[in-house]
Amino acid sequence: MRRNIKIILFLFLIMVVLNFAQNTDSKTIKGDERKMPDNINGVIVKDINGNEINLSDYNGKVLLIVNVASECGYTKQYKGLQEIYSKYNEKGLEILAFPCNDFGGQEPGTNEEIKEFCSVNFGVNFTLFDKIKVLGEDKEPLYEILINNPNTENGDIKWNFEKFLIAKDGTIVNRFRSKIEPESEKLVSALEAELLK
Repeated sequence: MRRNIKIILFLFLIMVVLNFAQNTDSKTIKGDERKMPDNINGVIVKDINGNEINLSDYNGKVLLIVNVASECGYTKQYKGLQEIYSKYNEKGLEILAFPCNDFGGQEPGTNEEIKEFCSVNFGVNFTLFDKIKVLGEDKEPLYEILINNPNTENGDIKWNFEKFLIAKDGTIVNRFRSKIEPESEKLVSALEAELLK
């Protein structure tokens, strides 16, 4: 009888240990899931015409992702964006511009109005995307990754025309605040370095 009790207690102890180990593994996995990726592959966004785009489709290209607005003091940066796009597109650069009305209501237009504004005023022919939110709980999932990745400065977008440089494999490699102009030496040198990789 005592022997049976010892066996039962021994089996119970084994079950407790196994259960503890399983719970510990589970917590570790959940903890890993909370880490933000440093890569935008697999993220789905909509272009300005409503077409779904998988950002993995841009693998092999260097990307500059920018939140843009038509009535901002930085709106003139469209000109610089178009200039670097014209210069580097054949070398592998793509610019992904996301209109956003989060800052001072400076992008009130519809997608059609935004397209026309960019074309007429700046001759933009890089890709424009659907108007999104970059702040708050309903921010675009892409921006959740961009502002929380382990490779660049973290924290919310502060204003229109912040720029994120993305390597050919989809890894986020650099972040430039609004005041850094697209054709600045700082941005262009980082861009050229990625294009050469």
